[in-house]
Amino acid sequence: MQQIGPSGKAAHDRDSANGARRLPGRPRSEEARQAILCSTLKLLEHTSFPDLSIEAIAADAGVGKATVYRWWPNKGALVVDAFASSSEDELHFPDTGSVQRDMSLQMNQFLGILRTRRGRTVAAMLGAGQSDPELLESFRERFLRKRRQEAYHTLRRGIERGELPRNLDLDLVLDVLYGAIYMRFLIRHDELSEAYINEVCRLVLGGAARVNGAVRVDGRKSRMASRKAAKLATVAKV
Repeated sequence: MQQIGPSGKAAHDRDSANGARRLPGRPRSEEARQAILCSTLKLLEHTSFPDLSIEAIAADAGVGKATVYRWWPNKGALVVDAFASSSEDELHFPDTGSVQRDMSLQMNQFLGILRTRRGRTVAAMLGAGQSDPELLESFRERFLRKRRQEAYHTLRRGIERGELPRNLDLDLVLDVLYGAIYMRFLIRHDELSEAYINEVCRLVLGGAARVNGAVRVDGRKSRMASRKAAKLATVAKV
């Protein structure tokens, strides 16, 4: 019988068995990752962000602390990812043919999340982030950035359809729209409701649409600009 050389399967199996050729680190288990995310959200329902610990999360998820740190550099990044993963499917922007309706629908979806227990997670992150720059950075990069990119795409669709002016400051519009939500969510000086969000969209996007008197927010081109241009042309001929 031919003997299998050191480079053959038998040698590989022996080396693997005694750890001689084991690759560094263990394969990351998606099941363990999901357990960690779920445990993070569960524990945040009963404890504050400052009191939450990686040790407690690992124990609840049934993994070692080192397993948690394979995916996340710190607690803030983990909490942000836990929230983001739980809301991923609920925060996409629709395409209804109206930029005002698209933004309003997505903002109301966000409101629905804020009204659940996950809203406490958002409040905890924003509150703790005032003294924890790493946490705010994680919130911006791991949650807001993706939503922001989708929002840019939605507003640009509105521009291409003629609903919004081409020189629109997209960041300014988004800051005003979502800043209105965060203001009432955190300060609680007045009701944060669907009616409020719809009115904010109407005022902000309607106002943006009337820049240069060019268009209307519902997607139908306004005749105002063309009538004004025709009048100016007539005057110029006189």
